[in-house]
Amino acid sequence: MTTAKLDHVTEVAQAALRAFDDLNGPQPGFRPAHAKGILVAGQFTPATDATSLSRAPHLQRPSTPVTVRFSDFAGIPTIPDNHHEASPRGIAIRFNLADHAHTDIIGHSVNGFPVRTAEEFVEMLRAIYASGAPNVAKPSPIEQFLASHPAALEFVQAPKPMAVSFVKESFFAVSAYRFIAADGVARYGRYRIQPDGGNEYLSPSAEAGAAPDFLFDEIKARLTKGPVKMQIVVQLAAANDVVNDSTVHWPKDRAEVFFGAIELTSVMPNNDAEQRQIIFDPIPRVDGIEPSDDPLLEPRATTYLMSGRRRRASAPR
Repeated sequence: MTTAKLDHVTEVAQAALRAFDDLNGPQPGFRPAHAKGILVAGQFTPATDATSLSRAPHLQRPSTPVTVRFSDFAGIPTIPDNHHEASPRGIAIRFNLADHAHTDIIGHSVNGFPVRTAEEFVEMLRAIYASGAPNVAKPSPIEQFLASHPAALEFVQAPKPMAVSFVKESFFAVSAYRFIAADGVARYGRYRIQPDGGNEYLSPSAEAGAAPDFLFDEIKARLTKGPVKMQIVVQLAAANDVVNDSTVHWPKDRAEVFFGAIELTSVMPNNDAEQRQIIFDPIPRVDGIEPSDDPLLEPRATTYLMSGRRRRASAPR
């Protein structure tokens, strides 16, 4: 990355953090988005033929320890689980390859993303903030933004039902990645994390009456009864599919490859402290899985890193 591009990515990441702070108010020690979360521990077991997709190290081992974070969307750590701003839900999976060696998957519970670039995302956040001002003129800034960005409007209007559990929700990685097999064959794909046994959602009336910490209480109780599995698949792009635009949906008939399963076993101890420390990364940084040239990836990675450093600095000593 050139110095000029690096400087621009840094500026955009700083702008995103400021925009989130304007929306949510400063929340020391918490993420600017997906602030309310929980870390759980488990194991990843690769699919038997996953090496035909990628030579990545965690596909060549019998199993790899994982750290998984489930979360609500908003940058407010006390948001009720059934609040409309708590969706989409988030998932982040860290494959712990060795000491100080890891690779991550990050996804959320809506297939796609509202904008193609980080600059547009900052513009959207600013429009949301400006639309909350007293006596704002109509159409409001966010209404104008959505009118001129059909993918964002589609994302906002997409159904977002509330799952009965984090582990009964489906999650979708935002960006595509380039998977490289041992023979050098490369294919683009997008991660999908799916519940074992299918999705389960609350009825509208049950969602309205759900307790503020329903999802978090549920996952804690569920894991005391035994391990829980989720499946990771990769939806493969066809030759002419767009692989550098997160707003573009690939046709539903695209092939999917079973990547492996995660078995979640327990809530991690010292959860709050661990959440302040861990910094997930949307760029794989591992042999066998490479980023696409999706323009969201570098700004997202830089925003996560800057946010993480800020979070760690505010942690109790």
